[in-house]
Amino acid sequence: MGVCGCGKSSVGAAIAERLGLPFIEGDVLHPKSNVEKMSRGEPLNDEDRWPWLEIIGRRMADALGRGEGIVVSCSALKKVYRDRLRATVGGRLSFVYLEGTHELLSERMGSRTGHFMPTSLLDSQLATLEVPTGEPCVVTVDIDREIDEVADIAVAGLSIR
Repeated sequence: MGVCGCGKSSVGAAIAERLGLPFIEGDVLHPKSNVEKMSRGEPLNDEDRWPWLEIIGRRMADALGRGEGIVVSCSALKKVYRDRLRATVGGRLSFVYLEGTHELLSERMGSRTGHFMPTSLLDSQLATLEVPTGEPCVVTVDIDREIDEVADIAVAGLSIR
């Protein structure tokens, strides 16, 4: 979890590989209207995010219901969003919070290609972000390092939970 540009997709895929679990890129689960809105540089609001979070929660609950684990990338910017996801899966959920400076996030967003999220939305995501300090089952990892190292730190943190 984290704001745009923090590496959720890359780190999530690397974590899933290390744990031998399937990975779902949360952005592909956004309704078309959300993608169109963000592509125009308009930030999402709670009403936009709830249906998306419901889809993500169902995907996780379905996997857990089959006795399987799963890794999903999702911004989960507010505590209420994370709490909704926790409730959907009966609390069987850990978060990896990918933390980075505005400068690093902006630099990474500016260098990626083919993504619908414009760099202009970084500030609104940072303003919306409620850092998960003190929440249960959260591993915080500084993203100012290589993807493999971030994933290794995350997996090590998850293993002690």
